[in-house]
Amino acid sequence: MRVLITGVAGFVGFHLAQRLLADGMQVYGIDNLNDYYDVQLKHDRLAQLKPHPQFIFHFLDLSDHQGVADLFQSCSFDYVVNLAAQAGVRYSLTNPMAYVDSNLVGFVNILEGCRHSDSIQHLVYASSSSVYGANKKIPFSTSDGVDHPVSLYAATKKANELMAHTYSHLYHLPTTGLRFFTVYGPWGRPDMAYFKFVKALEAGQPIDIYNFGEMQRDFTYIDDVIEGVVRVMQHPPSSPLKDGAEVGKAPYKLYNIGNNKPVTLIRFIEVIEQALGKEAKKNLLPMQPGDVPITYADVDELVRDVEFKPDTPLELGIARFVEWYREYYSSAS
Repeated sequence: MRVLITGVAGFVGFHLAQRLLADGMQVYGIDNLNDYYDVQLKHDRLAQLKPHPQFIFHFLDLSDHQGVADLFQSCSFDYVVNLAAQAGVRYSLTNPMAYVDSNLVGFVNILEGCRHSDSIQHLVYASSSSVYGANKKIPFSTSDGVDHPVSLYAATKKANELMAHTYSHLYHLPTTGLRFFTVYGPWGRPDMAYFKFVKALEAGQPIDIYNFGEMQRDFTYIDDVIEGVVRVMQHPPSSPLKDGAEVGKAPYKLYNIGNNKPVTLIRFIEVIEQALGKEAKKNLLPMQPGDVPITYADVDELVRDVEFKPDTPLELGIARFVEWYREYYSSAS
């Protein structure tokens, strides 16, 4: 079984590649190794993957239409998991074109590659809980309307869902979007709040806490996210049949992947303090543009369809991250 993972040097892509290689699959990974955050961390993730005989890496930017087309023509994939994207809500306020190139142009190139391939059984792609934007109803369900994004990042992720549905409808390409809820864990992204908090506490520096610590997040441990991705990948949606013929509905699906247990930012910091054995110097600030006050995943459909519900306790997940952080940065120094 051959799987293409885009963004393979990223946080989720790296962990997914490790899991699929351990499961005996052949993994093709592509990444442009951009400098949105520490490139060395990306190289170190790749260094964990490259020795595996079933791993093949291609240095490639998704916005390179011909490069992506050539990859699909030269290689035959059973599954594609698109995780490459320009991430970050606040960064989209100052660097919008990065989101257009990666999240819009790049995603269309992947859709086109899948469309012209005879072997693709399923395209799975990363969406985000950010698409829920200004929604007031909680928990967030994939049946909710998501027409009011509050950041360009969220808007590009909603656009990905619309693009995928179009290709599912027109070309019968099975696609599934996964709305991730605040993923955290070892080898995580340095731009994420929990990573910044741990770094600051270890250095004895104060931390900025937005919305005065009252924001709530559905923190989801990386191993739970990967289990969800793997299960969904192997369950492509299908068009319903009537008398042997496809009718109406496109082979398209959306799932939330979240812990289903939102906690306040203040509580999250308390857990970090306990894991580090240190007390944070807190700088309480108002909410920033583009942020939302709460994320809370309804995962009933995920449980129903693939029999999985993320459940790693926050205390365990943070302890594992802190252990990795201290080991990684002590080795680096």
